[in-house]
Amino acid sequence: MKETRRISLLGSTGSIGTNVLDVIRRSKGQFSVSGLAAGQNVELLAEQIREFRPQVVSVMTAELTDQVRSMISFSEVKVLFGKEGYKAVATLDDADLVVSAMVGAAGLIPTLAAIDAGKDVALANKESLVTAGPLVTSLAREKGVALIPIDSEHSAIFQCLRGHRKEDVRRIVLTASGGPCKDLSRSELIKVTPEEAVRHPKWSMGAKISVDSATLMNKGLEVIEAHWLFDISVERIDVVVHPQSVVHSMVEFIDGSVIAQMGIQDMRVPIAYAMAWPGRLELDLPSLDLIESGFLNFEMPRLDTFPCLGLAYDAARKGGTATTALNAANEVAVEAFLQKRIGFTAIQEIVKKVIEAFPVEDIVDLDDVLKADALARLRAEGIISNLEKSI
Repeated sequence: MKETRRISLLGSTGSIGTNVLDVIRRSKGQFSVSGLAAGQNVELLAEQIREFRPQVVSVMTAELTDQVRSMISFSEVKVLFGKEGYKAVATLDDADLVVSAMVGAAGLIPTLAAIDAGKDVALANKESLVTAGPLVTSLAREKGVALIPIDSEHSAIFQCLRGHRKEDVRRIVLTASGGPCKDLSRSELIKVTPEEAVRHPKWSMGAKISVDSATLMNKGLEVIEAHWLFDISVERIDVVVHPQSVVHSMVEFIDGSVIAQMGIQDMRVPIAYAMAWPGRLELDLPSLDLIESGFLNFEMPRLDTFPCLGLAYDAARKGGTATTALNAANEVAVEAFLQKRIGFTAIQEIVKKVIEAFPVEDIVDLDDVLKADALARLRAEGIISNLEKSI
């Protein structure tokens, strides 16, 4: 790694983004910031600009650029907006690494732009692979860039596979905490509120991913992500519920040996690993206390109660735009739930209705992805509107 490695960060004001910047603070000058891309939280972005002095920043709309400029006292930073602004941050000439941490399918286009520009990508935006896995991975191979996972589970697998041959892998085992609703019955899940669903027992995450964790959809998206990241069939990717969240995931090899990666529940650990790869960054964080952790339990996920995981497996087996539709329908449904337009269990019902009737096509280019994404969102919104009328 160069003496100072320059980072472009997509999604700087979100949960992952703020942790990335904290890792940079702790790095003792090993990292600096070239560009920041945010959404609408201009107050936090302005603080980040004042502290890290990036060359370029981007926000969601033109109106927000004026707000950002009014909040900073120096003119060196270039303030952009929209898709072109995000792509500009993702392709800065002097950025050594792009951290893709935008939430949802919105992260796909800037992630593809970074890869096309020959940038290594530390990937927290799992939706890029869920919606357009064939495009992302083929472009990465063509450009010779590395996709380094940030999700704790995929970081664990990435670490467990180091030094081993792909042909020696029997299966991957992704662990899931089970989320805040793990032990609830079907009748109890109907009453779950957004406030309860985002109250994750182990991890501090954004609202959308917290709801996905509660429905187990997040684990389904991670199965699809693992399929593309590690070039392994979904039939060889298993999920177990591990409430303690100490074992972050495992790899079983053909001789029966299992290698697991363990650690504390702090996203700065996999973030730092992705940023410093192939080395490691010293972090002043607590050590894992196995005595304090106590018993480590592993359970089968309850697919009858939490069918989103099964829906994700089904979409992955169909391939093509099925996973694009799955992700789009889920994003629309989760947003509706957070807005209290629908109930918790309606999320899975909406996703199921969309993907069961969806016209699945092969993914040849970005237009295929964008069309499928738009169609699935339209159908999901239509189902939600009908549900609202029936109340």
